[in-house]
Amino acid sequence: MQPNESPEAQDAPSAAPRVAPQQHAGAPRGDEARQYLTFRLGGLEYALDYSNVQELRPLQALERFATDGEIISGVAVSRGIIMPIVDMRIAFGPRPPEHDPRTDVIILKLSTCVMGMVTDGVTDIVTLAGGDIKPIPDIDAQVANDIDYLLGLAESGGRRLVVVDIDRLMAIRRTKPDNLHAAA
Repeated sequence: MQPNESPEAQDAPSAAPRVAPQQHAGAPRGDEARQYLTFRLGGLEYALDYSNVQELRPLQALERFATDGEIISGVAVSRGIIMPIVDMRIAFGPRPPEHDPRTDVIILKLSTCVMGMVTDGVTDIVTLAGGDIKPIPDIDAQVANDIDYLLGLAESGGRRLVVVDIDRLMAIRRTKPDNLHAAA
């Protein structure tokens, strides 16, 4: 029995069918090719649509005037725009971040705002066609809803890339009250 599972649920057939996620609207269609910025995070390499990238800046070059948050690691000004800085190294991994002079911030143009995203490092820019992005192998329907920001997997130059819809990844998600669990 799983930690938060009732005894009745143990005997019931699996309620979450396994499904293959459908291709997202954010993924290129068929032969349409797009450029993707690749970056490292927690030992994996990710790719996001380059059209969402406003600029790359060293973390130390940003004028930061608030640095109290955990995942929201502060607020900064870049080219006169005030924006939150999200440290994805904390969001995606248990280790404390270590800033060094080479730590980059990807300044993103999202559909709702401009924000900075701190990663382990920017790798390069690759071109991927829609057919290059393969669906994630079968996953539970509930899990598929929770990770709707994953567009799929791709390979480029012998590297495996996790392709993300950065707008969906950075969106604030509301948690349903029945999904909240009190700490035991």
